[in-house]
Amino acid sequence: MPLCAIAYVSQAKADLPVERMHALVDDAARFNKMAGVTGVLLHDGQRFVQYIEGPPDGIDSVYERIVRAGSHHDLMELARGHLGQRQFPYWSMRVLPVEVSLLRQLAAGDWAGFARTLDGDAGGPTAIDLLAQIVQPSL
Repeated sequence: MPLCAIAYVSQAKADLPVERMHALVDDAARFNKMAGVTGVLLHDGQRFVQYIEGPPDGIDSVYERIVRAGSHHDLMELARGHLGQRQFPYWSMRVLPVEVSLLRQLAAGDWAGFARTLDGDAGGPTAIDLLAQIVQPSL
């Protein structure tokens, strides 16, 4: 089965209470599980970076909900493409708090093709590498 992924950054609604955000994540986790979508949502208190992965039809239905959500605005897609395998196969959705500078670095990172660097690769870490480093301690 082919897999797709989307990463985006958006501005959190100014008056979004933490409790409401967690309720939205719980609802998203249930919906994503039914759609076969996994991923992670990073939040620095002001902005979100979210990465989702799954079958094309599941990604389409989940992303449509994301675009329509009233919890954020100024959504900017960072990447969209096909994957060989999931990065977060066990998370239907998880929210992680991050520092502003780290979220900024991730949003400005290299998302091209959702590629990861290989040992000995001369280039710096890709956005997926950085995302994996952020998420790894939470697994």
